[in-house]
Amino acid sequence: MKKCWLLFLVLSCTFLAQSKDWTQYVNPLMGTQSSFELSTGNTYPAIARPWGMNFWTPQTGKMGDGWQYVYTANKIRGFKQTHQPSPWINDYGQFSIMPMVGKPEFDEEKRASWFGHKGEEATPYYYKVYLAEYDIVTEMSPTERAVLFRFTFPENAHSYIAVDAFDKGSFIQIIPEENKIIGYSTRNSGGVPENFKNYFIIQFDKPFTYKATVNNGNIQENATEQTTDHAGAIIGFKTQRGEQVHARIASSFISFEQAARNMKELGNDNLEQIKQKGQKAWNQVLGKIEVEGGNLDQYRTFYSCLYRSLLFPRKFYELDEAGKPVHYSPYNGQVLPGYMFTDTGFWDTFRCLFPLLNLMYP
Repeated sequence: MKKCWLLFLVLSCTFLAQSKDWTQYVNPLMGTQSSFELSTGNTYPAIARPWGMNFWTPQTGKMGDGWQYVYTANKIRGFKQTHQPSPWINDYGQFSIMPMVGKPEFDEEKRASWFGHKGEEATPYYYKVYLAEYDIVTEMSPTERAVLFRFTFPENAHSYIAVDAFDKGSFIQIIPEENKIIGYSTRNSGGVPENFKNYFIIQFDKPFTYKATVNNGNIQENATEQTTDHAGAIIGFKTQRGEQVHARIASSFISFEQAARNMKELGNDNLEQIKQKGQKAWNQVLGKIEVEGGNLDQYRTFYSCLYRSLLFPRKFYELDEAGKPVHYSPYNGQVLPGYMFTDTGFWDTFRCLFPLLNLMYP
């Protein structure tokens, strides 16, 4: 009888830990009110899966600025795939996507939209914001190597989405018959082999009635391919009021073929299903530690910091056609078998972070 009662208690406690929503205490915006001159955290809202290969973030800073999102900013320039461990180390392999209406713009200053924090919702697994300049709601929820965007447009005969592959060497191609854009970014902050590329695929669910590529800021209508220092693309269509356009995005450090495999992480899920799976993934790791006592602010501080501790080291490996782990090696530029984790770019992590991970997440 005692053994059965003890087992009941253990199972009850386990179920309680799994059923509780620990993500409600996480604020990804915590620590973003920083500047080069004064740090109050030097963080950005990393919308991700735990230890995911790619993170996504709204971008308020200029291209190449390590402070890619700051709380005091009032304009968003794009929604960026990021791998940045810290502003001092900066980013690599980044690219971005940005919706707009009225006129196709690529210049990051001209395409930027006003936003307010009242129209913003940020969780570890989901981000939503109202772009006041264009009356567009943007939502995104990622997997480890892919992401689903949902853009809710107003009624407009001239609705557009820009894709920015960033400078320092990039490629873009529009495939209108497949409602698809592919490209790669080579942007990095140093220390990578010469063949470094982040290959990406963007699949839309609406046909294009407008297309243009961008060559170092010059918009070239009806062009479909560009390889240059700073490549980009703009596609457009007519939208009805409240019409939702989806973009499914995946990337790979290995090849376009591998990026297509990584896209399968999204399956046929809609945004709500991907959000639910992301919330579950975060609750599984956040729920490993349950604290008692204290007040709501202390819970928020604790779990927001725990969320930060479970972002790095990121999974830098991908799964090949046989489902086996492979990775692009930043040491020799080769594709090698096996796992790789990287981007713990902070000093003294061996003193605190690594013991925490070994004890709680072996």
